[in-house]
Amino acid sequence: MNHQFPSLPYTYDALEPYIDAKTMEVHYSKHHRTYFDKFITAITGTELENLSLEEIFASVSTLPAAIRNNGGGYYNHIVYWECMSPNAKSVPEGNLAQQIDQTFGGLEQFKDLFADTAMNTFGSGFVWLVATPTGELEIISTPNQDNPLMDIIATEGTPILALDVWEHAYYLSYQNKRPEYINAWWNVVDWQVVEDKYHQAVK
Repeated sequence: MNHQFPSLPYTYDALEPYIDAKTMEVHYSKHHRTYFDKFITAITGTELENLSLEEIFASVSTLPAAIRNNGGGYYNHIVYWECMSPNAKSVPEGNLAQQIDQTFGGLEQFKDLFADTAMNTFGSGFVWLVATPTGELEIISTPNQDNPLMDIIATEGTPILALDVWEHAYYLSYQNKRPEYINAWWNVVDWQVVEDKYHQAVK
């Protein structure tokens, strides 16, 4: 079996006051863990056991919904956790910063567009910054636990930044105030991690 449930990269209270400890504990140990456990149950005893998530997502349109939904929930949360840090690098630099400037007109314009996409994501889902195979950047939204690696998504590319806009990601602190959660989240986005993911995607 290739798949393991990853450790959270920091303690539950590490992202306070922006994301509270109770939300982190429930989100990671209950929601994320349940997606992982159900995904493992769905693939156990099948030819998918030894495939990577990327390989599974590449043909997910042909697979049962339990694999799409729970495999997506397993993967999406990994990217979400990784992109946050209590000691976050607050601005992008280097090639990623240049590409953000070229594509969006600057970091603040990018953040505005990303936040607007998050605000207008109906119901539950994720918002992504995606690096295309040629190194270009796109902001996309996916419903539920879908992600840009799945063959059901039109945009081809690698996720380098993820924002979870399911209510369980923020409701304990922010209730229905999604804009407040989005604004707070920027304080814990670790641009060093996003840069590293960008370089991996385009190398």
